[in-house]
Amino acid sequence: MTPHDAKRVRGSPWPSIDERSGQMTREPVFDRAGRMEQWVYLWHWPIRAMHWAAAASIVVLVVTGFWIGRPYFLTGGASQTFGLQYVRLAHFLAAGVLVATAIVRLYWLFAGNRFERLPALLPVRKRDWVNLWRMVKFYLLVHPERSPRYLGHNPLQQLSYTFTYLMAAILVVTGFAMFGEASPQGFFMHTFGHLAPLVGGFQWVRVIHHVAAWYFPLFIILHVYLAIRADLLERSGAISSIVSGGRFVATDEHFADE
Repeated sequence: MTPHDAKRVRGSPWPSIDERSGQMTREPVFDRAGRMEQWVYLWHWPIRAMHWAAAASIVVLVVTGFWIGRPYFLTGGASQTFGLQYVRLAHFLAAGVLVATAIVRLYWLFAGNRFERLPALLPVRKRDWVNLWRMVKFYLLVHPERSPRYLGHNPLQQLSYTFTYLMAAILVVTGFAMFGEASPQGFFMHTFGHLAPLVGGFQWVRVIHHVAAWYFPLFIILHVYLAIRADLLERSGAISSIVSGGRFVATDEHFADE
């Protein structure tokens, strides 16, 4: 029994990345509408679970965050303003979930397959920077047929996700610093409160937090649009892969990250 066969017996019946040989298996072959295709396993279940947990927490953070910034749903009155405390609690719990997903994702930057590891998340290789401009032209519909195809994240996606993680880190740090104001002698103030003097005080911490938060509604809209576009127009299986873990690809198709 080969190492690949042993993996197939122990785990999923679908092909996956054989990390011991560094090769990707793409089988069995299916005839789908006259086109020979193979199933490729890309994302392990922790990556998929953390993706959806992070997505849910970001939605909660955006809604509750803008509510806290301007509680327009509250009509005033002593009995009704206490409802804002539950909104703040939901905001803090969602932030905790987001931090937990980041910790898991950080682990999989080193433990995952080659589509999940650090080199696949950051455009650090020369070929990725060359293909970055090609992907920009692809999304601008300038010679899209010349753009390279990727099984995992293409360089433009890598750059946008890296920037998204950076924005999330800014929001987490500034958010925990503001949370620490409620308990000046507590953990959050001692850990994150030192940020305030560096940026000019807690008022600027709030400004930075509020301005950075506007990135995520824009990112969500663009991310969902491009994912649906990729599934409907490019038939890339982007949405289905983050649910099932993989997607079908043509047997004669070449990918830059294969």
